[in-house]
Amino acid sequence: MSNGAVTLAHSTLDTPIGRLGLFATELGLVKVTFDSDRLDQLGEQLAARLSACPVDEPDRLDGAKRQLDQYFNRLRRVFDLRLDLGLAQGFTRQVVKTLAVAPYGRTASYGEVAALLGRPGAARAVGRACGANPVPVVVACHRVIRSDGSLGGYAGREHVKRALLALEGVKIQ
Repeated sequence: MSNGAVTLAHSTLDTPIGRLGLFATELGLVKVTFDSDRLDQLGEQLAARLSACPVDEPDRLDGAKRQLDQYFNRLRRVFDLRLDLGLAQGFTRQVVKTLAVAPYGRTASYGEVAALLGRPGAARAVGRACGANPVPVVVACHRVIRSDGSLGGYAGREHVKRALLALEGVKIQ
């Protein structure tokens, strides 16, 4: 669209952890979802939330699909994608931008992330923010675990978090 309106494209990608739903605006990847059965409904909700017009441009997500495929085939450790963090507000946005603290194959605790943000008592808030991360896998909230070494929660469910960490060679309890 050339009238300046925001557009929202979507596509899917089959991965070892299941089918991912991917959404992008012109600014970049805006949403990764594990709930690929409800993509049309989710797309409508996202379009309304972002004041975006849905478009049939799945090729807009080709770069994200290629990089995710490389990640799942252990050919990529760092994503080089433009991100639209319009769905991450306030503290969640701060957490999402801090998650690079745990690079591929490593973990950080919720408390460590909170301390990096200057909020040492906010480990639970970090956990909630990780759960609200709009671009999981790409922004690796799966690498944030409890201080006792146990997994903690994950939007994609515990078995998905466990699988992602195993893919990266992380030993977990």
